[in-house]
Amino acid sequence: MQASEIVTHISQSQLAERWQLSESTIERWRAEGIGPIFLKLRGQVRYRLEDIRAFEEDSMRASTSKAVAA
Repeated sequence: MQASEIVTHISQSQLAERWQLSESTIERWRAEGIGPIFLKLRGQVRYRLEDIRAFEEDSMRASTSKAVAA
């Protein structure tokens, strides 16, 4: 595997810590289709850092009604 192919994944608990939310909120959001896409392997949920960063970028707001232009 080349260095350019390495993808970093984080767990639900790490994402909850990153966003200062409870794990149950992350679970609920996942069930409701809110938040970044995720990977589920044999019952283990993982998030790619690139997907988390993309979700965070898409969530940037200048006001409650206006997204930040990218």
